[in-house]
Amino acid sequence: MRPRPLISYCIATYNRGRVLVDCLRKTYAQTIAIDPNAEFLVVDNASNDDTRAQLKDHAPFARVIPLERNEGPVAKNHALRQARGQYVVILDDDAYPNPGALPQMVRHFQSDPHLAAAVFDVTLPDGTKEASAFPDVFIGAGTAFRKSVLDLVGLLPQDYFMQAEEYDLSFRILAAGYTIQRFWDMPLTHLKTPNARIGQRTTRLDVRNNLYLLARYIPDPLCHQLAADWLARYFAMAKQRDATQPASAHGTHKAAYMTGAAEGLAKWSLKRDKEKFLLDDDTVERIFKFDKITQRLDQARAAVGFSRVLLADYSKSLSSFTTAAGRLGIEVAAVADDNLGGEDQDYRGTPIRRFADCSDYDAIVVANLSPVAAPRRTAALQRLTHKPVINLFDPMRHLVGKPVASSQ
Repeated sequence: MRPRPLISYCIATYNRGRVLVDCLRKTYAQTIAIDPNAEFLVVDNASNDDTRAQLKDHAPFARVIPLERNEGPVAKNHALRQARGQYVVILDDDAYPNPGALPQMVRHFQSDPHLAAAVFDVTLPDGTKEASAFPDVFIGAGTAFRKSVLDLVGLLPQDYFMQAEEYDLSFRILAAGYTIQRFWDMPLTHLKTPNARIGQRTTRLDVRNNLYLLARYIPDPLCHQLAADWLARYFAMAKQRDATQPASAHGTHKAAYMTGAAEGLAKWSLKRDKEKFLLDDDTVERIFKFDKITQRLDQARAAVGFSRVLLADYSKSLSSFTTAAGRLGIEVAAVADDNLGGEDQDYRGTPIRRFADCSDYDAIVVANLSPVAAPRRTAALQRLTHKPVINLFDPMRHLVGKPVASSQ
């Protein structure tokens, strides 16, 4: 019997043979010294190009799992079921770990028995970073898992195809008492084009799958509040995409949004009743951080002395920040978002405006939990205003109100 590998790689691909092989070979070169028994499992989503020939000729160390139809990124499940490694790494087919990442990955798992998922520090070709909208949710481009935890909580949701599948599995991992952490010392390159056109299928599945997610996991009344919030946000995003992208033979993003909403709501009762897996209060707090944001916002108010704030970004986590402001009696003047703001936009009655159109506030609070988007937005705003810009999750937040010092 073959020795058990320390690391198993699970990748799904469709018509990306050349880039896949290039990334596989780079991954193999980083892995073999650490684990000569490592396995590379590639799920081929019924590619109709030369993907299999490319793999056979240039990456013979990879084992191909052929499918008869395209099952999307969640097809990684076929590889995850067969993976024998102690640690299982999922990668996009255009991603590879950089030197030094894998020894650090193993070290993190060995030093923390509660760590279930170690998320790579993902960098795109233009140097920008990639991360989830929530810090306790992994990303599919590059994450390592403790295989025993996947055996306990299950795999990716097969009916999602793509979009939000990471949230579904992350919620189950967190509910089981394990942690998901992103590590800066685990660098990974993702060859994704940063500003690639977002297709109508992505819009449709984003809406549908996020409704599935809320119905299955989030208790009332938060479930229905977030459903209304996220539907409104995705509709604003659909309108923005239609306004900025060329017309497509696949129809408009608004039409895709309507289809996704109809599909999600059609299965709402099924997900809510027969597939329900409601999270407990502690897990909801770990994800949305209502109490932590309230505490840190109160500390920031004591340090700066504001009473009226501008919330920067119409983000997926905006409700966590508006809830905290409401608890503390802090007035929200507006939500600033240069992409989604406009005269006809509001969030629960609060106007959403472009930053240049916002006025009459004491400080700006970055209302975004993403470990990548929040610091980037903070730095951009500090260049535009002399008023305090507050990132509640910046390790330098004790210098809040001192933009020059806090941006160093």
